Amino acid sequence: MPVTHPRRRASRAAASGVVALLAVITAACGGGSDDATTGAAAPTTLPPPASTTVATAVPTTVAVTTTVPAAFTSSVAPVKAADLGSSWREGCPVGPDQLRRVTVTYVDFDGRTQAGALVVHADTVDAVQSIFRRLYEARFPIRRIEPVDRYGGSDDASMAADNTSAFNCRSAVRADGVEQWSNHAFGRAIDVNPVENPYVLGATVLPPEGAPYTDRTNVRPGMAVGGGPLVEAFAASGWQWGGRWTGSPDYQHFSADGG
Repeated sequence: MPVTHPRRRASRAAASGVVALLAVITAACGGGSDDATTGAAAPTTLPPPASTTVATAVPTTVAVTTTVPAAFTSSVAPVKAADLGSSWREGCPVGPDQLRRVTVTYVDFDGRTQAGALVVHADTVDAVQSIFRRLYEARFPIRRIEPVDRYGGSDDASMAADNTSAFNCRSAVRADGVEQWSNHAFGRAIDVNPVENPYVLGATVLPPEGAPYTDRTNVRPGMAVGGGPLVEAFAASGWQWGGRWTGSPDYQHFSADGG
């Protein structure tokens, strides 16, 4: 019978123990046979981490545009007969040397700044500039401001165009038919928004386009009403309003002496 050396027996025993230990570790780690009968635990697959969305507030800059109205401006210039065209003729109560062209800014019915010109007597220039400054600052709407010469000197055509005007060498329109110079012939009267502020002379409305505005209780833009910005602007410079005339109110008319 062969004799085994003790050290070899110990080495074989140790080797057998190592093999057994490796088998146990391999089984525990799932590294054994793929055969299901081995009883090895199936590998576990973990789901991916849930996606988390974090809302981050991003500051938003909003541009705010503020429109600042242009400042009121006005200028004054002398006039000659050629500048007045058909609105002046020889025999008028004042000559061109007594008149001035006053250019003013105003607000139209769309809220836009416009420039227009009035021909007035030289002694009313300061008052006219002050009046239209007040109207501009109050944002009171005016249809247009042009010298009557643009309408061939015709008061009827100027009124129909809803034109605000001053000087015009013409007679006054009177209910009694008496012939006399109008204050417009001296450059000391201004008619404002004639359509919105017609002259009611009995059954006659001047201009006819102003008929819808004879109802003064229905206040609409551009109208002259007691205590309103238009009447008050003229009153502040001492001018009087024809809308207060008894029996034949001339709502468009303002004059330096009330005539």
